[in-house]
Amino acid sequence: MKIEQLYTKCLAEAAYYIESKGEVAIIDPLRDTKPYIELAESNGAKIKYIFETHFHADFVSGHVDLSKKTGAEIVYGPNANTAFDCIVAEDEQEFKVGELTIRVLHTPGHTQESVTYLLLDNEGKKLAIFTGDTLFLGDVGRPDLAIKSDLTREDLAGMLFDSLRNKIMTLPDDVVVYPGHGAGSSCGKNMSTETVGLLGDQKRTNYALRSDMTKEEFVKEVTDGILPPPQYFPKNALMNKMGTTSYDEVAAMGNRALSLSEFNKEVESGAIILDVRHQSDFMNGFIPNSLFIGLTGTFAMWVGALIEDINQKIVLVAPEGMEEEAVMRLSRVGYDNTVGYIDGGVDSFDGELKTIETIPVSKFENIVTEVNVLDVRKPGEYKAEHVEGAKHYALDYINDNLNELEKDTQYHVHCAGGYRSVIAISILMQNGYDKLINITEGFRHFGDTRIPLTSFVCPSEGK
Repeated sequence: MKIEQLYTKCLAEAAYYIESKGEVAIIDPLRDTKPYIELAESNGAKIKYIFETHFHADFVSGHVDLSKKTGAEIVYGPNANTAFDCIVAEDEQEFKVGELTIRVLHTPGHTQESVTYLLLDNEGKKLAIFTGDTLFLGDVGRPDLAIKSDLTREDLAGMLFDSLRNKIMTLPDDVVVYPGHGAGSSCGKNMSTETVGLLGDQKRTNYALRSDMTKEEFVKEVTDGILPPPQYFPKNALMNKMGTTSYDEVAAMGNRALSLSEFNKEVESGAIILDVRHQSDFMNGFIPNSLFIGLTGTFAMWVGALIEDINQKIVLVAPEGMEEEAVMRLSRVGYDNTVGYIDGGVDSFDGELKTIETIPVSKFENIVTEVNVLDVRKPGEYKAEHVEGAKHYALDYINDNLNELEKDTQYHVHCAGGYRSVIAISILMQNGYDKLINITEGFRHFGDTRIPLTSFVCPSEGK
């Protein structure tokens, strides 16, 4: 028996490879199918099933492509309705993978078709659960992402309470929990940085699994403080339900070197310039009107949150050798319309490059009380602690709040570490703001300085 977690930090997403006696099951694969196929081939095994825990909202799954390439059957839980052939399993239905058995546990709540897969050995011992977005380490799935549902989030939270208590908490404490996500995902509120744990530990430490909790208390706690989902979530969920363009086609179109004239032509016809280099490279010189979202950060999540049109044409400015990686990571969240990258990068551009003025924390602390400070972190981060007098301007909602700032006012902009602030500045510069100074190291370095900090319960959280 072999169980391997394939964890993708950019999405805080876990896919799983399960093998026994030459047969393989893949759970919740990403769009790029090559790693799963190569892993099976290297072990002399064949992929038999592709199990989906639900219609994912935060990424586009590779289930359809992987099925076409391997002949493996796709399995969803009860209530799933797809535009492609798949097995819609019944609750408690079992599937054999070599000497192992995978049992479907219908656990609605995150979505109506959500399932947990229980793994049993050849003697029927319960070994592990693959919980998708039903149960995380430290948290449970948010109950507000069902596609076109007439159920409220409170209705779904009530279902989740029953699913956890009737299907999961009854399992032995030594069952291993393999969740669908870890810390950083927008599918929950309080996920652990750990990505594998024991069910017994979750029963003791996970707030949502308290044995003395009533359903009413559970519903209140699970729904309290949920921020609006990123705008791309329902779009990705629909793509997973209906099927997508082959990733190979997307990669072939996007991984194309463009001459400067071709690049300019694409921009003139409506393509946006997406610069995916490191933020320090971007600040030192970028093509005017570029959007910065660097590959070194949580790239896919910010693309999905900030580029509102999922069909938007994109031309890339990428580090040499990373062009194909950028196309792949865009496709993971459904942005399939990359039309190429500028050959030679910014060095090929024949116009004047723009730059971003920067200031280190050591200099910022000497002027902090005299300048306008813009904090672009998330509401929870700002609420916990922030610079006295700083204006909160969360990057998550920047496209809805572009008119809140004064264009003739200078702002010193910061996030936690210097990545999100550059994204925010690039967007603001696209919209006519040019008096912006980036604080390079970010908030995590403020604590060792004389910068005055305070805590505040933000009344507009969730705006």
